[in-house]
Formats: sequence, C-alpha cells, structure tokens
Amino acid sequence: MHRRDGAVAGRTRRATAERYEGDDVSTSTPAERDLPAQFSHREILVILSGLILGMLLAALDQTIVATAIRTIADDLDGYSMQAWVTTAYLVTATLATPLYGKLSDLYGRKPFFMASISIFILGSLLCSLSQSMYQLAAYRAFQGLGAGGLMSLALTIMGDIVSPRERARYQGYFLAVFGTSSVIGPVLGGLLAGQAAILGITGWRWVFLVNVPLGLVALVVVYRVLHLPRPAKRDGRVDWWGALALAIGIVPLLIVAEQGREWGWGSAGSIACYVIGAAGIAAFVAIERSMGAAALIPLRLFNNNTFALGVAISVVIGAAMFGGISLIPQYLQVVRGSSPTIAGLQMLPLVLGLMLGSVLSGQVISRTGRYRMFPLSGGVLLALGLFLLHYVTADSHLWLVMIFMAITGLGLGNMMQPLVLAMQSASPAKDMGVATSASTFFRQIGGTLGVAVFLSILFSHAGPDIGRELQAAGTDPTFQRAVLDATHSTDAAEAALANGLATGNPAAAQGVLSDSSVIQQLSPILAHPFKAGFADAMSTVFLTVSVVALIGLIMVLFWKEVPLRNASGLQAAAAEREQESAGR
Repeated sequence: MHRRDGAVAGRTRRATAERYEGDDVSTSTPAERDLPAQFSHREILVILSGLILGMLLAALDQTIVATAIRTIADDLDGYSMQAWVTTAYLVTATLATPLYGKLSDLYGRKPFFMASISIFILGSLLCSLSQSMYQLAAYRAFQGLGAGGLMSLALTIMGDIVSPRERARYQGYFLAVFGTSSVIGPVLGGLLAGQAAILGITGWRWVFLVNVPLGLVALVVVYRVLHLPRPAKRDGRVDWWGALALAIGIVPLLIVAEQGREWGWGSAGSIACYVIGAAGIAAFVAIERSMGAAALIPLRLFNNNTFALGVAISVVIGAAMFGGISLIPQYLQVVRGSSPTIAGLQMLPLVLGLMLGSVLSGQVISRTGRYRMFPLSGGVLLALGLFLLHYVTADSHLWLVMIFMAITGLGLGNMMQPLVLAMQSASPAKDMGVATSASTFFRQIGGTLGVAVFLSILFSHAGPDIGRELQAAGTDPTFQRAVLDATHSTDAAEAALANGLATGNPAAAQGVLSDSSVIQQLSPILAHPFKAGFADAMSTVFLTVSVVALIGLIMVLFWKEVPLRNASGLQAAAAEREQESAGR
C-alpha cells in the first residue's frame, strides 16, 4: 500500500514538475509553486547521481590530462606548446562559468546543464582526433566552454532543491568526487598514456574518449531525473557586452599568469596583457553598473558584506588551495622520484582529509544550522598544514609528509563547503545561479593566479638553491667520485650533466629545470644535491603559501555568519516573488 502510494506521489510530482518546465511559474498558485520544491531524500539522491556524474566529467578530465599531457605533447611534436593547451581550456572554462549562472537564472538550469555536458562530450571527441598541438589547444578551448557549467550548475541545482542546512549534508558528495578524481585521475591518465594502442587507437587518445560514455550516461540520467520549474519572468536581457568586457579583462590576465614566467613578468608582452586586462575589467564594471539587475554579475550583490567578503576569501583561499596542491605532486615526483601514478596514490592522505572534513562539517551544519566554526578551524588547519610542509626536505620521511598533507586536506574540507553555503544564503534566491557561479569563478581566478605566482617563485629559487647544494657537495670526495664515474655513463643525458659538473659549467646543472626526469636517471649520490635544492626552493614557496592562507584566515575572522535558510532555493524564490507582488 505504502509503495503504491509513493509511486503515485512520485508520478504526480514528476508530472507537475514537467508541466512547470513548460509553464510560467509566476502565474501558478503558491501551493503549486511549492510542490516541485518538496523532494524526498530518495529523489534528491537520484538527482544527485546525475549532478555528480556531470561534475565527475570536469574533475576527472583535469587530473587525467595533467598526467598525460607530456606524452601527448611528445606524440604531437609540440612539447613547448603544452602550456597553451592548458591555458586554452582554463580561459574558456573560467569565462563561461558566470555566463552559465546568469543564463540559468533567466531560463532554467536543466537545458544549460545538459548543454554543458553535450559541449564537453563533443569537445572530448574532437580532442581525441587532434593531429597537432594547435588543434588540441583549439579543441580544449571548446571543451572548456562545456566545463564552465558542469561545476557551478551542479552546485546551483543542489541549492534549488535542498535548503542550506540540508545542503551541507549532500554537498559533501561533491567534494568526494574531487577527492576521488585526484587519486583515480593520475592513475588512469598514466595507464592510458602509457599504452601504445588500445583497440587500434593510440593510448593517449583514450584520455579524452573515456569522457564520452561517462558523459552520455550523465546526459541520460540528467534528462530523466532532473525536473525543475522554469524561473519566473524577469528582465530577459542577456549581458553580452558585459561578457565581452569580462573576456577582454580576464583572458590577458590568465594568459600572462600562465606564460609570464617564460616571457618575463616585465616583458613587453606581459605589460600589454596587464594594460588590456585592466581596461577590460574597468569596462566590465562600468557595463555592470549600467545593466543593473540584468548584469552578468549584478553589482548590488556586493552591497551585502557577507557576499563581498566571501568573494575576497574565495580568491585568497583559491590561491592557497590550488597553489599548495599543485606543489605537492612536484615534490613527490621530482624529490621523491615517484611516477605520476604513484604520486596520485601518495596524495591519498590529503584527499581523505578533504573528504573527512567535508563530511563532518556537512553533518554538523545540517544538524545545527551553524557554520562559522568550520571556516575558522579550516583556515587554521590549512595555514598550519602548509606551514608544516615548508619544513619538508629531501630526506624527510614520507609518513611525515603524508601527515602534513592530511592536515592540509582537513583544512580545505572545512573551508570550501561553508564558503559556498554562506554566499548562496547571503544572496536572493532568484540569484542562486549568479551567486554560486561567482563563488566558483573567483576561486578559479585566485587559483590560476596563485599557481602562476607560486610556480614562478619555485623556479626562480630552484636554480640558486640547487647551485648552492652542488657547491657544498663539490667538496665531498664521495660526490666527486660519483661525478667522475657518471662522465663515462652510457646514458647521454647523465654523461652530459656529469661533464658539465666536472668542468664547472653551471648551465648543465640548470638543464634539470627544463627536464626534471634527468634527476631520476642519476645515481643517488649525484641526484641528492638536485633534490635537496629543489626541496629548499619548495620550502620557500610553501612558507609563502601558508602566509596567503593566514591572510584568508584573518579575513574569515571578520566574516559574519548569516542564518541559513530552512527553505530550498525554489521555495525561497517563490516566497520572494510573493513579497514583491504584495509590495506592489
């Protein structure tokens, strides 16, 4: 009896939701508007499965490609262009994020979420057909247009169907997706890229082809289970001029962030990017002011101190998060000599810490409705973990490094979820898409700039630090004998490096910064100064990153807690419309 009643209720809810996707919600009664917002735990989990599959596409793709890009670049004869492949994807994904948020607020989430998945699948297919690095860069840019909606829209849809208090419990699954992808991605990327051919297709091309079946499953699941009402009629203007100005402002800054280390931060090309970027951002602010409520990112949102400070915290924490996480694999692979696959597995403590922090904070927030303690404790743990990592040397025990990684991950897990929740709750429900995409957008901007700056610091210190370690080792008779033995090595790279050291040519030692794999080919005695110098440079960077994390913690101290809504985004939006109607 209960099962039959539940089935009838489910059919009624689906029928109502389907009607709302074609009807104007603003003309329905309050009772009808509330109906599709009332989802059972089981229905939420079903919808969540589609959202997670969509997010998994983006999360898994980044880690797989990062592991395989070197093999891909060698096969396509474009090793020097691999940075552009990453930059092209990053630029379009970042720019598309706020646009998806705004369009979904105007016209509904489902069509744009499905569009982002479809674009991502098509982009993956095109990438697998690439015959040059130029083609791959263009196809990755197209793929990024889809990726920009996968993350932000999944979080936005969850905000639509679940109240902020309950949302904390479910959003832990999203962070678990990223944790899982950071472990599986490098393993799968290394496995696929290492195969000469699979089913007659070059191994690295499967790095992109695996997205196709996964994306098709996500597309079918989203189409079948995601039934949301269309939003009420609003100012239907799309801020295309704002989007263009944002592109003019952000693209040069992202490009110089990725390429500035090679160009030189004070080169003519870098200065041109700074000037164009500043002009674009100024134009964007002016356009947003004139567009009012129709703006891509309405400036009125920044009148809310919680939202405005949340944006600033997102930028700073994004820089610390991505900067710190990008350095750890460098340490594991260059200093510890781990393969990309093994390095992915060795990062498991960080992933488990992130997942544990996310799940525990989500459960407590769901029960109490309070979240302030988590960004505070998360900020402390993040700054502490990164600070402890600056003590890591080439001779540190791996278990100690893993403990520091776990502390860092636990801090991130406690930070990320409350940050999104607070920005969603501080914004009007009708701007759920804009608020969520803004959180993602500014975190990506901070992460991109952070990675660029911290890697620049790393490589600017690595050369002098390695030189100092080599100079100290040069007085050791054991090291001197290892250098002489290596000059007769059958390995050309090792012999060339040893000859350079024997003749006092510093350029030979600097060559490892262009190809760090040479270090792993050296004898342990000969390799140790290189590893020690690289670890010293990383120590400087981790100390810098921990200072950035500390700045984020100080900002959190001034961040006021806002009450979390007990209604879902759909219910809150309906209530806001009623209040607006009553006030007329």
